[in-house]
Amino acid sequence: MVRRLNSPMVSALAAGLAVSLLAFPLDRAGAQVGPHEIAALPSLAPLVKKVIPAVVNVSAEEKGDASSDEESDNGDNGDNPAPDQEQGQGKNPGEQFGENSPFDQLLRRFFEQQMPGLGNPMPHNLERVALGSGFIIDPQGYVVTNNHVVQGADKVTVIFQDDTRHVAQVIGRDSKTDLALLKIKTDKPLPYVTWGDSNAVQVGDWVLAVGNPFGLGGTVSSGIISARGRDIHSGPYDDFLQLDAAINRGNSGGPTFNLAGQVIGINTAIYSPNGGSVGIGFAIPSSQARPVIDQLREHHKVMRGWLGVQIQEVTPEIARSLGLPHAEGALVADVTIDGPAQKSGFRQGDVIMSFDGHVVHHVRDLPIIVADARVGETADVKVWRKDRPMTLSPTIAEMPNNPQLAAATPQTEEPKEEPQHASALGLKLAPLDQDWRSRLHIGKNVRGVVVTAVNNSSPFAREGLQPGDVIQTIDQEPVASPREAAKKLDAARQSKNKSVLLLINRNGSNAYVAVSMDNSEDKG
Repeated sequence: MVRRLNSPMVSALAAGLAVSLLAFPLDRAGAQVGPHEIAALPSLAPLVKKVIPAVVNVSAEEKGDASSDEESDNGDNGDNPAPDQEQGQGKNPGEQFGENSPFDQLLRRFFEQQMPGLGNPMPHNLERVALGSGFIIDPQGYVVTNNHVVQGADKVTVIFQDDTRHVAQVIGRDSKTDLALLKIKTDKPLPYVTWGDSNAVQVGDWVLAVGNPFGLGGTVSSGIISARGRDIHSGPYDDFLQLDAAINRGNSGGPTFNLAGQVIGINTAIYSPNGGSVGIGFAIPSSQARPVIDQLREHHKVMRGWLGVQIQEVTPEIARSLGLPHAEGALVADVTIDGPAQKSGFRQGDVIMSFDGHVVHHVRDLPIIVADARVGETADVKVWRKDRPMTLSPTIAEMPNNPQLAAATPQTEEPKEEPQHASALGLKLAPLDQDWRSRLHIGKNVRGVVVTAVNNSSPFAREGLQPGDVIQTIDQEPVASPREAAKKLDAARQSKNKSVLLLINRNGSNAYVAVSMDNSEDKG
Protein backbone atom coordinates (compact mmCIF):
# COMPACT_ATOMS: atom_id res chain seq x y z
CA MET A 1 0.00 0.00 0.00
CA VAL A 2 1.28 3.50 -0.92
CA ARG A 3 0.97 5.86 2.03
CA ARG A 4 1.03 9.66 1.69
CA LEU A 5 1.38 12.39 4.31
CA ASN A 6 -1.90 14.18 5.05
CA SER A 7 -0.54 17.73 4.76
CA PRO A 8 0.68 19.10 1.37
CA MET A 9 2.60 21.76 3.32
CA VAL A 10 4.68 19.10 5.08
CA SER A 11 5.49 17.45 1.76
CA ALA A 12 6.58 20.74 0.21
CA LEU A 13 8.81 21.62 3.17
CA ALA A 14 10.39 18.17 3.17
CA ALA A 15 11.09 18.34 -0.55
CA GLY A 16 12.60 21.81 -0.25
CA LEU A 17 14.85 20.74 2.61
CA ALA A 18 16.05 17.71 0.66
CA VAL A 19 16.88 19.85 -2.37
CA SER A 20 18.74 22.34 -0.20
CA LEU A 21 20.84 19.63 1.42
CA LEU A 22 21.72 18.11 -1.94
CA ALA A 23 22.53 21.46 -3.52
CA PHE A 24 24.67 22.80 -0.67
CA PRO A 25 26.35 19.92 1.23
CA LEU A 26 28.72 20.69 4.07
CA ASP A 27 32.30 19.61 4.51
CA ARG A 28 33.68 18.32 7.81
CA ALA A 29 34.31 21.85 9.06
CA GLY A 30 30.71 22.83 8.36
CA ALA A 31 31.48 24.98 5.30
CA GLN A 32 29.42 24.67 2.17
CA VAL A 33 30.88 22.62 -0.72
CA GLY A 34 30.40 23.82 -4.27
CA PRO A 35 28.57 21.73 -6.88
CA HIS A 36 31.80 21.19 -8.87
CA GLU A 37 33.34 19.42 -5.87
CA ILE A 38 30.59 16.75 -5.53
CA ALA A 39 31.41 13.27 -6.88
CA ALA A 40 28.41 11.81 -8.68
CA LEU A 41 27.22 8.33 -7.70
CA PRO A 42 27.73 5.75 -10.46
CA SER A 43 24.62 5.09 -12.52
CA LEU A 44 23.27 1.61 -13.07
CA ALA A 45 21.59 2.73 -16.29
CA PRO A 46 24.24 1.25 -18.64
CA LEU A 47 23.93 -2.13 -16.90
CA VAL A 48 20.12 -2.02 -17.05
CA LYS A 49 20.20 -1.09 -20.73
CA LYS A 50 22.49 -4.04 -21.38
CA VAL A 51 20.48 -6.77 -19.61
CA ILE A 52 16.84 -5.75 -19.63
CA PRO A 53 16.07 -6.81 -23.25
CA ALA A 54 16.76 -10.43 -22.21
CA VAL A 55 14.42 -10.32 -19.19
CA VAL A 56 10.86 -11.40 -19.98
CA ASN A 57 7.49 -11.76 -18.33
CA VAL A 58 6.01 -15.25 -18.06
CA SER A 59 2.24 -15.74 -18.10
CA ALA A 60 0.96 -19.19 -17.14
CA GLU A 61 -2.72 -19.94 -17.71
CA GLU A 62 -4.48 -22.77 -15.92
CA LYS A 63 -8.08 -23.83 -16.27
CA GLY A 64 -10.02 -23.69 -13.04
CA ASP A 65 -11.11 -27.32 -13.24
CA ALA A 66 -7.60 -28.59 -13.84
CA SER A 67 -6.45 -30.97 -11.19
CA SER A 68 -3.49 -29.97 -9.10
CA ASP A 69 -0.19 -31.00 -10.59
CA GLU A 70 1.52 -33.17 -8.04
CA GLU A 71 5.19 -33.34 -8.85
CA SER A 72 6.60 -36.72 -9.68
CA ASP A 73 9.83 -35.69 -11.37
CA ASN A 74 12.76 -37.38 -9.68
CA GLY A 75 10.68 -38.36 -6.63
CA ASP A 76 11.72 -37.89 -3.01
CA ASN A 77 15.37 -37.81 -2.09
CA GLY A 78 16.41 -40.82 -0.07
CA ASP A 79 19.26 -38.74 1.33
CA ASN A 80 16.87 -36.28 2.93
CA PRO A 81 16.93 -35.28 6.56
CA ALA A 82 14.49 -37.04 8.88
CA PRO A 83 11.09 -35.31 8.61
CA ASP A 84 10.75 -34.12 12.20
CA GLN A 85 14.39 -33.17 12.47
CA GLU A 86 15.20 -31.07 9.43
CA GLN A 87 12.17 -30.34 7.31
CA GLY A 88 11.21 -27.39 9.46
CA GLN A 89 7.53 -28.20 9.81
CA GLY A 90 5.66 -25.16 10.93
CA LYS A 91 8.69 -22.89 10.85
CA ASN A 92 9.23 -22.18 7.16
CA PRO A 93 10.26 -18.51 6.76
CA GLY A 94 10.28 -18.61 2.97
CA GLU A 95 7.05 -17.50 1.35
CA GLN A 96 6.74 -18.82 -2.21
CA PHE A 97 5.09 -16.52 -4.71
CA GLY A 98 2.54 -19.19 -5.66
CA GLU A 99 -0.81 -20.05 -4.15
CA ASN A 100 -1.43 -19.85 -0.40
CA SER A 101 0.96 -16.93 0.03
CA PRO A 102 -0.40 -14.06 2.17
CA PHE A 103 -0.91 -11.98 -0.99
CA ASP A 104 -2.83 -14.79 -2.67
CA GLN A 105 -5.04 -15.13 0.41
CA LEU A 106 -5.63 -11.37 0.35
CA LEU A 107 -6.79 -11.59 -3.27
CA ARG A 108 -9.12 -14.46 -2.42
CA ARG A 109 -10.67 -12.47 0.43
CA PHE A 110 -11.08 -9.49 -1.91
CA PHE A 111 -12.97 -11.50 -4.53
CA GLU A 112 -15.12 -13.16 -1.89
CA GLN A 113 -16.11 -9.73 -0.52
CA GLN A 114 -16.78 -8.33 -4.00
CA MET A 115 -18.77 -11.40 -5.11
CA PRO A 116 -20.34 -12.84 -1.95
CA GLY A 117 -22.66 -15.02 -3.98
CA LEU A 118 -19.69 -17.13 -5.00
CA GLY A 119 -19.23 -18.50 -1.48
CA ASN A 120 -15.91 -19.44 -0.01
CA PRO A 121 -14.59 -21.71 -2.78
CA MET A 122 -13.41 -20.04 -5.97
CA PRO A 123 -15.42 -21.13 -9.02
CA HIS A 124 -13.86 -24.13 -10.73
CA ASN A 125 -14.58 -22.86 -14.21
CA LEU A 126 -12.55 -19.65 -13.83
CA GLU A 127 -9.23 -19.44 -15.63
CA ARG A 128 -6.29 -18.66 -13.35
CA VAL A 129 -3.30 -16.74 -14.64
CA ALA A 130 0.05 -16.72 -12.85
CA LEU A 131 2.44 -13.91 -13.69
CA GLY A 132 6.15 -14.41 -13.20
CA SER A 133 9.48 -13.52 -14.70
CA GLY A 134 12.21 -15.22 -16.70
CA PHE A 135 15.34 -14.57 -18.71
CA ILE A 136 16.75 -15.75 -22.03
CA ILE A 137 20.00 -17.73 -21.83
CA ASP A 138 20.38 -18.58 -25.51
CA PRO A 139 19.68 -16.61 -28.71
CA GLN A 140 17.69 -19.62 -29.96
CA GLY A 141 14.96 -18.87 -27.40
CA TYR A 142 15.64 -20.86 -24.22
CA VAL A 143 14.08 -19.16 -21.19
CA VAL A 144 14.74 -19.90 -17.50
CA THR A 145 12.05 -19.38 -14.85
CA ASN A 146 10.76 -20.94 -11.64
CA ASN A 147 8.93 -24.25 -11.62
CA HIS A 148 6.14 -22.85 -9.43
CA VAL A 149 5.43 -20.19 -12.07
CA VAL A 150 4.54 -22.73 -14.77
CA GLN A 151 3.55 -25.77 -12.69
CA GLY A 152 0.15 -27.08 -13.79
CA ALA A 153 -0.16 -24.54 -16.60
CA ASP A 154 -2.16 -25.36 -19.71
CA LYS A 155 -0.59 -22.52 -21.67
CA VAL A 156 2.62 -20.55 -21.08
CA THR A 157 3.29 -17.25 -22.82
CA VAL A 158 6.58 -15.32 -22.82
CA ILE A 159 6.12 -11.55 -23.10
CA PHE A 160 8.98 -9.28 -24.18
CA GLN A 161 9.64 -5.70 -23.12
CA ASP A 162 8.00 -4.43 -26.34
CA ASP A 163 4.87 -6.47 -25.46
CA THR A 164 5.40 -9.03 -28.23
CA ARG A 165 4.16 -12.44 -27.14
CA HIS A 166 5.36 -15.97 -27.85
CA VAL A 167 3.74 -19.24 -26.80
CA ALA A 168 6.36 -21.27 -24.95
CA GLN A 169 7.00 -24.99 -24.69
CA VAL A 170 7.99 -26.34 -21.28
CA ILE A 171 11.21 -28.27 -21.96
CA GLY A 172 11.59 -29.55 -18.41
CA ARG A 173 10.88 -28.80 -14.76
CA ASP A 174 12.56 -29.65 -11.48
CA SER A 175 10.46 -29.26 -8.35
CA LYS A 176 13.33 -29.85 -5.92
CA THR A 177 15.23 -26.75 -7.01
CA ASP A 178 12.11 -24.93 -8.27
CA LEU A 179 13.53 -24.42 -11.76
CA ALA A 180 12.00 -24.72 -15.22
CA LEU A 181 13.26 -24.32 -18.78
CA LEU A 182 11.05 -22.97 -21.57
CA LYS A 183 11.58 -22.71 -25.34
CA ILE A 184 10.03 -20.23 -27.74
CA LYS A 185 10.22 -20.32 -31.53
CA THR A 186 12.09 -17.48 -33.15
CA ASP A 187 13.22 -16.63 -36.69
CA LYS A 188 16.01 -14.34 -35.49
CA PRO A 189 18.61 -14.38 -32.70
CA LEU A 190 17.23 -13.10 -29.42
CA PRO A 191 18.98 -10.97 -26.80
CA TYR A 192 20.33 -13.13 -24.01
CA VAL A 193 22.32 -13.01 -20.79
CA THR A 194 25.11 -15.23 -19.52
CA TRP A 195 25.70 -17.07 -16.26
CA GLY A 196 28.01 -15.69 -13.61
CA ASP A 197 29.83 -17.44 -10.77
CA SER A 198 27.74 -17.26 -7.59
CA ASN A 199 30.55 -18.95 -5.67
CA ALA A 200 32.60 -15.78 -6.16
CA VAL A 201 29.87 -13.54 -4.71
CA GLN A 202 30.55 -12.08 -1.27
CA VAL A 203 28.23 -10.68 1.35
CA GLY A 204 28.03 -6.96 0.69
CA ASP A 205 28.39 -7.20 -3.11
CA TRP A 206 25.98 -5.05 -5.12
CA VAL A 207 23.31 -6.85 -7.16
CA LEU A 208 20.51 -5.90 -9.51
CA ALA A 209 17.14 -7.68 -9.65
CA VAL A 210 14.93 -7.39 -12.75
CA GLY A 211 11.45 -8.78 -13.12
CA ASN A 212 7.70 -8.40 -13.35
CA PRO A 213 6.48 -7.50 -9.83
CA PHE A 214 2.68 -7.38 -9.55
CA GLY A 215 2.50 -7.58 -13.35
CA LEU A 216 4.13 -4.15 -13.79
CA GLY A 217 6.85 -5.53 -16.07
CA GLY A 218 10.43 -4.43 -16.64
CA THR A 219 11.04 -3.35 -13.03
CA VAL A 220 14.57 -2.92 -11.72
CA SER A 221 15.64 -2.93 -8.07
CA SER A 222 19.08 -2.87 -6.54
CA GLY A 223 20.60 -4.04 -3.28
CA ILE A 224 23.36 -6.17 -1.84
CA ILE A 225 23.98 -9.79 -0.98
CA SER A 226 22.83 -9.98 2.64
CA ALA A 227 23.85 -13.57 3.34
CA ARG A 228 24.86 -16.81 1.64
CA GLY A 229 23.86 -20.42 2.13
CA ARG A 230 20.39 -19.74 3.56
CA ASP A 231 18.23 -22.76 4.39
CA ILE A 232 14.55 -21.76 4.38
CA HIS A 233 13.31 -25.37 4.71
CA SER A 234 11.64 -25.39 1.30
CA GLY A 235 13.48 -28.49 0.04
CA PRO A 236 16.50 -30.75 0.39
CA TYR A 237 18.77 -28.51 -1.70
CA ASP A 238 18.24 -25.16 0.01
CA ASP A 239 21.35 -23.03 -0.45
CA PHE A 240 19.91 -19.61 -1.20
CA LEU A 241 21.50 -16.22 -1.63
CA GLN A 242 19.73 -13.68 0.57
CA LEU A 243 19.18 -10.24 -1.01
CA ASP A 244 17.83 -6.93 0.23
CA ALA A 245 16.83 -5.79 -3.27
CA ALA A 246 13.06 -5.32 -3.48
CA ILE A 247 11.48 -8.58 -4.67
CA ASN A 248 7.72 -9.00 -4.82
CA ARG A 249 5.04 -11.27 -6.20
CA GLY A 250 5.75 -11.61 -9.92
CA ASN A 251 9.52 -11.41 -9.54
CA SER A 252 9.61 -15.21 -9.37
CA GLY A 253 11.98 -16.62 -11.95
CA GLY A 254 13.62 -13.28 -12.64
CA PRO A 255 17.40 -12.88 -12.65
CA THR A 256 19.74 -11.36 -10.10
CA PHE A 257 22.74 -9.75 -11.80
CA ASN A 258 26.18 -8.85 -10.60
CA LEU A 259 27.66 -5.54 -11.74
CA ALA A 260 29.17 -7.27 -14.77
CA GLY A 261 25.67 -8.06 -16.03
CA GLN A 262 25.96 -11.81 -15.37
CA VAL A 263 23.20 -13.89 -13.77
CA ILE A 264 24.33 -15.01 -10.31
CA GLY A 265 20.88 -15.87 -8.93
CA ILE A 266 17.24 -16.63 -9.74
CA ASN A 267 14.70 -14.85 -7.54
CA THR A 268 12.49 -17.47 -5.96
CA ALA A 269 11.12 -16.67 -2.51
CA ILE A 270 10.71 -13.89 0.05
CA TYR A 271 10.25 -13.61 3.76
CA SER A 272 7.16 -11.52 4.22
CA PRO A 273 4.52 -11.15 6.95
CA ASN A 274 2.27 -9.24 4.54
CA GLY A 275 2.99 -10.63 1.06
CA GLY A 276 5.15 -7.69 0.00
CA SER A 277 8.86 -7.00 0.11
CA VAL A 278 10.43 -6.31 3.49
CA GLY A 279 13.98 -6.50 2.19
CA ILE A 280 14.53 -10.22 2.65
CA GLY A 281 14.51 -12.10 -0.63
CA PHE A 282 16.03 -15.42 -1.65
CA ALA A 283 17.64 -16.37 -4.95
CA ILE A 284 18.82 -19.75 -6.22
CA PRO A 285 22.58 -19.38 -6.79
CA SER A 286 23.75 -19.79 -10.38
CA SER A 287 26.24 -22.47 -9.33
CA GLN A 288 23.27 -24.65 -8.38
CA ALA A 289 20.91 -23.56 -11.14
CA ARG A 290 23.19 -23.83 -14.16
CA PRO A 291 23.82 -27.62 -14.02
CA VAL A 292 20.09 -28.23 -13.44
CA ILE A 293 19.16 -26.12 -16.46
CA ASP A 294 21.83 -27.87 -18.56
CA GLN A 295 20.31 -31.25 -17.68
CA LEU A 296 16.78 -30.05 -18.40
CA ARG A 297 17.94 -28.85 -21.79
CA GLU A 298 19.73 -32.11 -22.63
CA HIS A 299 17.56 -34.76 -20.94
CA HIS A 300 14.29 -32.91 -20.10
CA LYS A 301 14.81 -34.11 -16.51
CA VAL A 302 17.44 -34.00 -13.78
CA MET A 303 19.55 -37.04 -12.92
CA ARG A 304 20.85 -36.88 -9.35
CA GLY A 305 23.21 -39.04 -7.37
CA TRP A 306 21.67 -41.17 -4.63
CA LEU A 307 23.21 -42.78 -1.57
CA GLY A 308 20.13 -44.23 0.11
CA VAL A 309 20.28 -42.96 3.67
CA GLN A 310 17.97 -40.98 5.90
CA ILE A 311 19.96 -38.46 7.88
CA GLN A 312 19.54 -36.06 10.76
CA GLU A 313 21.44 -33.31 12.51
CA VAL A 314 24.29 -34.08 14.90
CA THR A 315 23.47 -32.08 18.03
CA PRO A 316 26.07 -31.41 20.74
CA GLU A 317 24.33 -34.02 22.91
CA ILE A 318 24.48 -36.62 20.13
CA ALA A 319 28.13 -35.77 19.44
CA ARG A 320 28.95 -36.26 23.11
CA SER A 321 27.14 -39.60 23.19
CA LEU A 322 29.04 -40.82 20.13
CA GLY A 323 32.41 -39.54 21.27
CA LEU A 324 32.66 -37.04 18.42
CA PRO A 325 35.00 -34.09 19.00
CA HIS A 326 32.62 -31.65 17.28
CA ALA A 327 28.90 -31.53 16.49
CA GLU A 328 29.36 -31.85 12.73
CA GLY A 329 28.37 -34.29 10.03
CA ALA A 330 25.16 -36.12 9.14
CA LEU A 331 23.85 -38.89 11.39
CA VAL A 332 22.45 -41.92 9.55
CA ALA A 333 19.03 -42.64 11.06
CA ASP A 334 17.98 -45.19 8.45
CA VAL A 335 19.39 -47.08 5.48
CA THR A 336 17.52 -48.09 2.34
CA ILE A 337 17.38 -51.82 1.67
CA ASP A 338 19.53 -52.73 -1.36
CA GLY A 339 20.59 -49.10 -1.78
CA PRO A 340 24.19 -48.00 -2.43
CA ALA A 341 24.76 -47.26 1.25
CA GLN A 342 23.63 -50.66 2.51
CA LYS A 343 25.60 -52.49 -0.17
CA SER A 344 28.78 -50.71 0.90
CA GLY A 345 28.33 -51.36 4.63
CA PHE A 346 26.63 -48.27 6.06
CA ARG A 347 24.81 -48.76 9.36
CA GLN A 348 22.34 -46.85 11.48
CA GLY A 349 24.30 -44.63 13.84
CA ASP A 350 27.13 -43.88 11.41
CA VAL A 351 28.02 -40.20 11.17
CA ILE A 352 29.02 -39.11 7.65
CA MET A 353 31.91 -36.67 8.06
CA SER A 354 32.95 -36.15 4.44
CA PHE A 355 31.90 -37.25 0.96
CA ASP A 356 34.50 -37.51 -1.79
CA GLY A 357 36.67 -34.88 -0.15
CA HIS A 358 33.80 -32.49 0.64
CA VAL A 359 33.48 -31.91 4.38
CA VAL A 360 29.93 -32.28 5.70
CA HIS A 361 29.67 -29.49 8.26
CA HIS A 362 25.87 -29.49 8.49
CA VAL A 363 23.27 -32.14 7.73
CA ARG A 364 21.90 -30.14 4.78
CA ASP A 365 25.32 -30.21 3.09
CA LEU A 366 25.11 -33.92 2.29
CA PRO A 367 22.04 -34.01 -0.04
CA ILE A 368 23.55 -31.20 -2.14
CA ILE A 369 26.93 -32.94 -2.38
CA VAL A 370 25.47 -36.37 -3.17
CA ALA A 371 23.07 -34.96 -5.78
CA ASP A 372 26.03 -33.55 -7.71
CA ALA A 373 27.93 -36.86 -7.65
CA ARG A 374 28.21 -38.76 -10.92
CA VAL A 375 25.98 -41.80 -11.21
CA GLY A 376 27.95 -45.03 -11.44
CA GLU A 377 31.13 -43.69 -9.87
CA THR A 378 32.56 -44.74 -6.51
CA ALA A 379 32.90 -42.18 -3.74
CA ASP A 380 35.13 -42.24 -0.68
CA VAL A 381 32.95 -41.51 2.34
CA LYS A 382 34.46 -40.98 5.77
CA VAL A 383 32.20 -42.00 8.63
CA TRP A 384 32.46 -42.10 12.41
CA ARG A 385 31.47 -45.43 13.96
CA LYS A 386 31.88 -46.55 17.54
CA ASP A 387 34.43 -43.92 18.58
CA ARG A 388 36.64 -44.20 15.52
CA PRO A 389 36.75 -42.99 11.89
CA MET A 390 36.55 -45.32 8.91
CA THR A 391 36.11 -45.05 5.15
CA LEU A 392 33.37 -46.65 3.04
CA SER A 393 33.21 -46.70 -0.77
CA PRO A 394 29.64 -46.71 -2.13
CA THR A 395 28.88 -46.73 -5.85
CA ILE A 396 26.53 -43.83 -6.46
CA ALA A 397 23.19 -44.74 -8.06
CA GLU A 398 20.62 -42.58 -9.83
CA MET A 399 17.94 -41.31 -7.48
CA PRO A 400 14.77 -43.38 -7.92
CA ASN A 401 11.38 -41.72 -8.21
CA ASN A 402 10.15 -42.92 -4.85
CA PRO A 403 12.97 -44.39 -2.77
CA GLN A 404 11.68 -46.44 0.15
CA LEU A 405 13.55 -46.24 3.42
CA ALA A 406 13.63 -49.18 5.77
CA ALA A 407 15.79 -50.51 8.56
CA ALA A 408 19.13 -51.76 7.32
CA THR A 409 18.79 -55.13 9.04
CA PRO A 410 15.13 -56.13 8.89
CA GLN A 411 14.01 -59.35 10.50
CA THR A 412 11.09 -61.51 9.52
CA GLU A 413 10.47 -63.51 12.69
CA GLU A 414 8.92 -62.17 15.85
CA PRO A 415 11.41 -62.47 18.74
CA LYS A 416 10.44 -63.87 22.10
CA GLU A 417 9.76 -60.94 24.42
CA GLU A 418 9.50 -60.84 28.18
CA PRO A 419 5.92 -59.97 29.06
CA GLN A 420 6.85 -57.80 32.07
CA HIS A 421 6.52 -54.07 31.91
CA ALA A 422 9.28 -51.92 33.40
CA SER A 423 10.00 -48.36 34.52
CA ALA A 424 13.18 -46.31 34.45
CA LEU A 425 14.02 -42.62 34.77
CA GLY A 426 10.44 -41.52 34.35
CA LEU A 427 9.66 -43.85 31.45
CA LYS A 428 7.11 -46.62 31.51
CA LEU A 429 7.98 -49.34 29.01
CA ALA A 430 5.98 -52.18 27.50
CA PRO A 431 6.79 -55.05 25.13
CA LEU A 432 6.25 -54.32 21.44
CA ASP A 433 3.62 -57.01 20.95
CA GLN A 434 1.19 -57.46 18.08
CA ASP A 435 -1.42 -55.26 19.74
CA TRP A 436 1.01 -52.35 19.95
CA ARG A 437 2.17 -52.96 16.37
CA SER A 438 -1.41 -52.70 15.15
CA ARG A 439 -2.11 -49.57 17.15
CA LEU A 440 1.11 -47.85 16.08
CA HIS A 441 1.06 -49.20 12.49
CA ILE A 442 4.56 -50.60 12.90
CA GLY A 443 5.92 -53.40 10.71
CA LYS A 444 7.78 -56.50 11.84
CA ASN A 445 11.15 -55.05 10.88
CA VAL A 446 11.02 -52.64 13.85
CA ARG A 447 12.32 -54.10 17.14
CA GLY A 448 12.32 -52.60 20.58
CA VAL A 449 10.09 -51.55 23.45
CA VAL A 450 7.15 -49.14 23.56
CA VAL A 451 7.08 -46.01 25.71
CA THR A 452 3.66 -46.01 27.36
CA ALA A 453 4.11 -42.98 29.65
CA VAL A 454 6.64 -40.20 30.27
CA ASN A 455 6.92 -38.40 33.62
CA ASN A 456 7.03 -34.61 33.17
CA SER A 457 10.11 -34.40 35.40
CA SER A 458 11.96 -37.06 33.41
CA PRO A 459 15.01 -35.98 31.36
CA PHE A 460 13.40 -37.78 28.42
CA ALA A 461 10.41 -35.44 28.60
CA ARG A 462 12.75 -32.50 28.07
CA GLU A 463 13.95 -34.09 24.82
CA GLY A 464 10.45 -34.69 23.50
CA LEU A 465 9.92 -38.42 24.04
CA GLN A 466 6.23 -39.28 24.12
CA PRO A 467 3.93 -42.27 24.55
CA GLY A 468 3.89 -44.42 21.43
CA ASP A 469 7.59 -43.97 20.69
CA VAL A 470 9.44 -47.24 20.15
CA ILE A 471 12.95 -47.39 21.61
CA GLN A 472 14.95 -49.63 19.26
CA THR A 473 18.51 -49.18 20.51
CA ILE A 474 20.18 -47.70 23.58
CA ASP A 475 23.72 -46.47 22.99
CA GLN A 476 23.58 -48.29 19.65
CA GLU A 477 22.79 -51.64 21.29
CA PRO A 478 19.42 -53.26 20.44
CA VAL A 479 16.88 -53.84 23.21
CA ALA A 480 14.43 -56.74 23.18
CA SER A 481 12.48 -56.30 26.42
CA PRO A 482 11.38 -53.58 28.85
CA ARG A 483 13.58 -55.03 31.62
CA GLU A 484 16.64 -55.00 29.38
CA ALA A 485 15.91 -51.40 28.37
CA ALA A 486 15.47 -50.33 31.99
CA LYS A 487 18.81 -51.88 32.94
CA LYS A 488 20.62 -50.15 30.11
CA LEU A 489 19.07 -46.79 30.99
CA ASP A 490 20.02 -47.17 34.64
CA ALA A 491 23.57 -48.15 33.66
CA ALA A 492 23.81 -45.06 31.44
CA ARG A 493 22.65 -42.86 34.33
CA GLN A 494 25.40 -44.22 36.55
CA SER A 495 28.08 -43.99 33.87
CA LYS A 496 30.74 -41.30 33.75
CA ASN A 497 29.23 -39.80 30.62
CA LYS A 498 25.74 -39.53 32.16
CA SER A 499 24.12 -39.38 28.73
CA VAL A 500 22.39 -41.90 26.52
CA LEU A 501 21.70 -42.14 22.79
CA LEU A 502 18.35 -43.63 21.77
CA LEU A 503 17.18 -44.72 18.34
CA ILE A 504 13.43 -44.28 18.33
CA ASN A 505 10.73 -44.99 15.78
CA ARG A 506 7.83 -42.56 15.67
CA ASN A 507 5.06 -42.87 13.11
CA GLY A 508 7.24 -45.09 10.97
CA SER A 509 10.27 -42.77 10.88
CA ASN A 510 13.56 -43.38 12.70
CA ALA A 511 15.48 -40.69 14.55
CA TYR A 512 18.22 -40.52 17.14
CA VAL A 513 17.70 -38.67 20.41
CA ALA A 514 20.51 -37.87 22.85
CA VAL A 515 19.48 -37.37 26.48
CA SER A 516 21.65 -35.90 29.23
CA MET A 517 20.90 -37.42 32.63
CA ASP A 518 22.97 -35.13 34.86
CA ASN A 519 21.34 -34.82 38.29
CA SER A 520 18.51 -37.06 37.19
CA GLU A 521 16.82 -39.43 39.57
CA ASP A 522 14.84 -42.55 38.89
CA LYS A 523 11.30 -41.24 38.48
CA GLY A 524 9.92 -44.66 37.63
